[in-house]
Amino acid sequence: MQLFLQQFPIVVRSLNIGFLQTMKLFFVTLIGALPLGLVIAFGSMSKIKPLSAFTRIVVWIVRGSPLMIQLLIIFYFPGIVLHNSIWGGGEAGRFAAASTAFIINYACYFSEIYRGGIQSVPVGQEEAGLVLGMTRPQIFFHVKLSQVIKRIVPPMSNEIITLVKDTSLARIIALQEIIWAGQAFMKSSQGISGAIWPLFFTAVYYLACNGLLTLLFGWVERKLGYYKV
Repeated sequence: MQLFLQQFPIVVRSLNIGFLQTMKLFFVTLIGALPLGLVIAFGSMSKIKPLSAFTRIVVWIVRGSPLMIQLLIIFYFPGIVLHNSIWGGGEAGRFAAASTAFIINYACYFSEIYRGGIQSVPVGQEEAGLVLGMTRPQIFFHVKLSQVIKRIVPPMSNEIITLVKDTSLARIIALQEIIWAGQAFMKSSQGISGAIWPLFFTAVYYLACNGLLTLLFGWVERKLGYYKV
C-alpha cells in the first residue's frame, strides 16, 4: 500500500500528460473531419458520375480497412517507398501523421452519416421550395439543415465517442498518448517498473471523458427535440 501511495502521484502526472496528447488528437480530428466529411458527402451525392464513383470508392476503401493499417501506411509509406520522410522526426511528426490518418478515416465515416441525413429529408420539400422560388442553397440551409441535424446527432455522437477510444491506436506509431504512458510503467519509466495498474487506470480517463460526452450529446438531443413526437 505504501508503495502504491508513492507511485500514484508520479503515475497520475504522467497519465495527465498522455491524456492531454489524446485530447489534442481528438479535437484536431474533429476540427478536420467534420467539415471534410461534409465535402466528401456532397462528392458522393454529386450528379457528376466520375466524381461520385471516385468518392464512393475512396470511402469504401477507408471504411473497409483497419485504422491501424492506415496509420502505418501514412506514417511509413513516404519514407519506405518515396525515400522521403515527409513527417520528419520526433513527437510532432508522429502527431501530424496520426492526425492526418484520423481525419481521413473519420471524415469518411462522417460523410456517410451526413449523406444518410440529407437523403432522409423527403424530396417533396425541395420541390416545394423550388416552386416557391427558393434556390437550392436556400432550401438546404433554411429547410433541410435543421432536419438533417436532428437525424445525424445520435449516430454522430456514437462515432465521436468511439473516436475517444480509437485515439489509443496512435501508439502503433509510437505517439505518446495515454495508453503509451500507462504501458511505459510495465517496462521502466520514472523509476517505476513492472507496474501494470497504471495501464488499467487509463480506463478511468476514458470513462470520465466519454461520460461527459454522453451527457453533452444527451443535452443536445433534448434541445433539438429529437424525441418529441
